[in-house]
Amino acid sequence: MASLSLKDKIPPHNDEAERATLGALLLDSSALAVVLKYLRPDDFYQTASKRVFQAIINLFTKGEVIDLLTVTEQLRRDGELESCGGPAYVASLTSAVPSSANVEYYARIVQGGSVRRELLRIAGEIVVTAHDDSADSRVIIDEAERKIFEITDKQQINSYKSARELVSRAIEVIERHSQAHDEYTGIPSGFKVLDDMTSGFQKSEFIVIGARPSIGKTALATTMAAHIAIKLKVPVGFFTLEMSSMALLQRLLAAEGRIDSKKIRSGILKPADFSKLTEAAAAIYDAPLFIDDSPNMKLLDLRAQARRMKVQERVEIIFIDYIGLIEPETKGNVPRHEQVAEISRSIKALARELEIPVVTLSQVGRQVEGKEPTLADLRESGSIEQDADVVIFLHRLRESDKDAEQNRRSFVETDLIIAKQRNGPVGMGKIAFLPSYTKFEPLSAEPE
Repeated sequence: MASLSLKDKIPPHNDEAERATLGALLLDSSALAVVLKYLRPDDFYQTASKRVFQAIINLFTKGEVIDLLTVTEQLRRDGELESCGGPAYVASLTSAVPSSANVEYYARIVQGGSVRRELLRIAGEIVVTAHDDSADSRVIIDEAERKIFEITDKQQINSYKSARELVSRAIEVIERHSQAHDEYTGIPSGFKVLDDMTSGFQKSEFIVIGARPSIGKTALATTMAAHIAIKLKVPVGFFTLEMSSMALLQRLLAAEGRIDSKKIRSGILKPADFSKLTEAAAAIYDAPLFIDDSPNMKLLDLRAQARRMKVQERVEIIFIDYIGLIEPETKGNVPRHEQVAEISRSIKALARELEIPVVTLSQVGRQVEGKEPTLADLRESGSIEQDADVVIFLHRLRESDKDAEQNRRSFVETDLIIAKQRNGPVGMGKIAFLPSYTKFEPLSAEPE
C-alpha cells in the first residue's frame, strides 16, 4: 500500500476551478443563477475565493450590478479587500477564464472538492466516535448513514435558502402542475373525499391515521398502498410491525381479487376464485411495493431501512403499521410518553429528510368508544398530534351497536375525519368498509 504523499494530506480542492468560476461571474453576472445551483461560499476552499463569492452574493441580493469594479468596492465596504489580496487579486480573476461559457463545469469541479472535504470531515467524526466506548455502535452507524445520505441525495449542501431561491422553485412547481393539468399536487390516496381536501399526500409530510382496534387502520393503509403501487405504479415502502408479510400479502390478494378473506385463509376456493386470485397475484407481482415485516423493529433500524428504500428502490411514500410497535432507542426508566415523543419527532424528521410523505398508523384511547375521536385521544403521547402535518381518524359504531339491517349489508359506512391539516382544511367524509375483502372503497363505488 502506497504511503500518503503531501498532496494526500491537503484537503481536496482545485484553485484553478475556483478562480475560473469567480472570473466567469465577473465577466457575466447572469451566470450566477447557474452557479448558485451548486455552490455557496463555504464550498470554496481558498479564503479569498470565499470572500469574493460572498461579495458577489451580497451585490446580487441588493439587486446591484456585478462586475470587477462593484465587487472590488463591495469587498472594501465589507473590510475584506486587503485580506483577499487587494484590487490586483480581484482583477486577476478575469484573466483566469476567457468567457463564462463553461461556468457550470467549473462550478461542479469546485462542488466536487467541497463534497470530498465534507466526506473526509464525516469520516474523521466517525473515527472519533467509533473509539468512544460509551457510544452505541448502532447510533454511530445511523448518524453516519444520515450524514452521507444528505451528501449523496442532494447536489448541494445548504444550511439556508433565500426567499429569492424558494420563490423561483415554488413558481416552477406551480407551472409544472398547471401544464400537466394534474388534479392533485401530491400522491392520490384513491379516496376522492380525502384527496379533495388534501390534494393528495404531500412531500415531507408526516400523516397519522388513528382509530380504535378492529376499525380498519391497517385495511385503509393497505388499500391506499395498493392503489398507489398497483394503479399508479408509484414505488411504495410498507413497514408492517403488527403482522407478517405473508399475512399482509394475503390481505392484498383478497382485496385486489375481491375474494372472501376467509376463503383465502382456509384455502377453500372455487375455480372462479382461483382465476381472480391469479389476476390479483399478477397485478401485485408487477407493483413497485416493498414490504418490511421485521418484528420489534428499533427506531434506528426503521430509519436506516427507509433510507435504503429511498435510495435503492426510489420509493415515493412510506406506510408504517403502527407507531406504538416501534421500539425506541432510549428505554430504561424513560416514561412511555417520552419514548413515543422521540419516535414521533424522528418520523417527522425522516419525512423531511427523505422528502416523501410518511403515513403512520396510531391507536386512539378507549375513551372514544361510542363517540367521535379527537386529537387529544391519540394514545401515549401528545407529541403525535403536535408533530403530525395531517391527522386522519376512522370512526364507526361497533357492530354490536348496529341494527340487524346494517349487519346484513355487504359494506359498512365509516366516517373518515380529517381532524388536523397544517396546510389545508379539516372536515369529514364517508367511505365504505368491505368486511369480506378487508378493504375500503369510495362510498359511491358500492361492492359488486
